[in-house]
Amino acid sequence: MKKLKDLVLKNRSYRRYRQDYSVSIGVLRELIDLARLSPSGGNLQPLKYIISSDRKTNNMIFPCLSWAGYIKNWAGPIEGERPSAYIVVLGGRKIKKTFGYEAGIACQSILLGAVEKGLGGCIIGSINRAKLRKALHISKYYEILLVLAIGKPVEKIKIEKIGSSGDIKYWRDAKGVHHMPKRSLEEIILC
Repeated sequence: MKKLKDLVLKNRSYRRYRQDYSVSIGVLRELIDLARLSPSGGNLQPLKYIISSDRKTNNMIFPCLSWAGYIKNWAGPIEGERPSAYIVVLGGRKIKKTFGYEAGIACQSILLGAVEKGLGGCIIGSINRAKLRKALHISKYYEILLVLAIGKPVEKIKIEKIGSSGDIKYWRDAKGVHHMPKRSLEEIILC
C-alpha cells in the first residue's frame, strides 16, 4: 500500500497522456465514489458529475479547455497525447447557491485515487463554460465548476525549489520535462 505522501508527490498537474490508454467508466465511477465519500459543508453534497471516456464526447470537451497558461505557444496536448477521460464537476444550484472549497476537496480525492490506480490528471478551471454547456447539454441548474482531465501520463514532472528570483511559474525544458517550482516549508509556515 502506498503512503499518502507518495501519492501526493505523484499527484501532479499532468497535461500529456497516452491517449490510446483506455480509462473505463467503471474506474471513473470508482474515482467519483471517493469524492462522494469526501467532506461536504453541512453534508449537503451539492456536487454532480459528468463522466466521459469515449472519443466522441472527449472531442467535444477538449476544445472547451485551456491548458498550461504559463507555457507560451502551446495550445494543449496534441492528438495522441490528449486525456482518455474527463470528469466535469458541477454544482447543483437547487441544493446550494455557492460551492466554495467543496470542488477542491472532491477533486483532490479523485486525483489521489487516480494516482493510486497508476493514472494521473489535471484540474482545469480555465473553461469556455458556455461552449461546454452547449456541447454537453448541461442544464442551467448546474454551475460548471471544474473539469478533470484523466489518463495515463507520459509527462515527466520534476519538483524544483523556487530560485532567488522568487518566480513560481512552471516551465518545460528542451527534453519536455515539466518543472514545477514549490515554496519551501519554512516559507509557508508563519509561526
